[in-house]
Amino acid sequence: MMTIPADWQVDIGLEIHAQLKTASKIFSGASTQFGQPPNSQASVIDLGMPGVLPAVNGAVFKKAVQFGLGVGGQINRESRFDRKNYFYPDLPKGYQITQMDQPIVIGGSVTIALPDGSTKPIALTRAHLEEDAGKSIHDWKPNHTGVDLNRAGTPLLEIVSEPQLKSPEEAVAYARVIHQLLTYLEICDGNMAEGSLRFDANISVRKINDAKLGVRSEIKNLNSFRFLDQAINFEISRQVEMLTAGQPLSQDTRLFDPEKLETRPMRSKETATDYRYFPEPDLLPVVLSEHYIDEIKRNLPELPQARTNRYHSTLALPLADAQRLAQDRRLADFFDETVAKTQNPKVTANWIKGDLLARLNEAALTIADSPVSSDQLAELITMVDQDTISGKIAKDVFGALWEGKTTSAAAYVRDHQLEQVSDLSALEPIIESLLTDHPKQASDLKAGKDKLMGFFVGKVMQATQGTANPKQVNDLIRAKIDRS
Repeated sequence: MMTIPADWQVDIGLEIHAQLKTASKIFSGASTQFGQPPNSQASVIDLGMPGVLPAVNGAVFKKAVQFGLGVGGQINRESRFDRKNYFYPDLPKGYQITQMDQPIVIGGSVTIALPDGSTKPIALTRAHLEEDAGKSIHDWKPNHTGVDLNRAGTPLLEIVSEPQLKSPEEAVAYARVIHQLLTYLEICDGNMAEGSLRFDANISVRKINDAKLGVRSEIKNLNSFRFLDQAINFEISRQVEMLTAGQPLSQDTRLFDPEKLETRPMRSKETATDYRYFPEPDLLPVVLSEHYIDEIKRNLPELPQARTNRYHSTLALPLADAQRLAQDRRLADFFDETVAKTQNPKVTANWIKGDLLARLNEAALTIADSPVSSDQLAELITMVDQDTISGKIAKDVFGALWEGKTTSAAAYVRDHQLEQVSDLSALEPIIESLLTDHPKQASDLKAGKDKLMGFFVGKVMQATQGTANPKQVNDLIRAKIDRS
């Protein structure tokens, strides 16, 4: 955690570029599949060849509206595309189609958690649709840069925050909340290693009493939370050191070097005027009906904070457990499916965040790939709740389900004769024999050394191969000791 000098304050705004989960690109029918051979998925439309015209992929508007509703933003019923002119090898048209004057989403906010346990709302400026550029490959071969245009035309939602973030920690917390929301809504897969989600950080510093924002630098294309944190930390230090030494700052665009943990200048920072924005002449404005927006709103999933509140308030789960379960949509869905059958939220939560997640993490699997289904887990939990099997046996049965040795907890318990023994006539002789064989421990237990109860219960469980009812065993031992 960085300590910002006491007489300085920091202003950070993030631009988050999220690739939308669509099968085809925003203005062409070319595939968006990742990992294909270079330049195998760049159509003539993506390349801006003479005589071709773009056509809007309607799926991108639904996803943009979902996000806008998720952050409580204003959905513009009429949005428009513009041309943003600049010249780089990865943008062969010489311009990018984006939304400048009439973006699809205006405003909204999200809430982040601060280290001291408090929360802070962060306002969004806008979210707009645009096409992605290609990718420059600098290590293609010595002294050459290659260009892969597969990514060109991939639909992006650019999410712009207000400069309300005051530290690297707040910036990372905000980025995580946006990442969670995007993946919850299944708008974006959130895979930063593949470039599906990238951060541009705008950073400036100023003296505590200065009302005017300082000169900002923009750090481009950060593709992990760790890099975002490291880049902002370095940039704050760089700017403070320069200003303290009396050196002026210039507005620029920078890149982050993760090996040297430093930012370096890329180019001077352009302004809106430099891009010569004008309305895209080949695309009409897009008008969304109220019915279209209302239908999307009706079908929104329960969002993370609402889910957390329900788990905590209605199901009486500890807040930390509620937050953990609500963190991932598929995990939350799995919990909801399971608890609907068990009607035991606490025990269900303990199984999922304990045994199930431990196994998943060990195997590097997601909940979607779990060998144990919600139905199977619910059946197992119910058998424990009904005293059909002990907790210890349940662990073994769970292992059998995980390893594919069975598809049914009930069938496995029946076939291996693992039902819990609650028959007094079967347990009493075992207990009497143990008390006789261990007179000193029995005498000490009667004298008040209650820890010895575990000794005897353990012996009974061992003798019954874990099938005895521990509570019943405890009660029987206590009754016999008291009568002796």
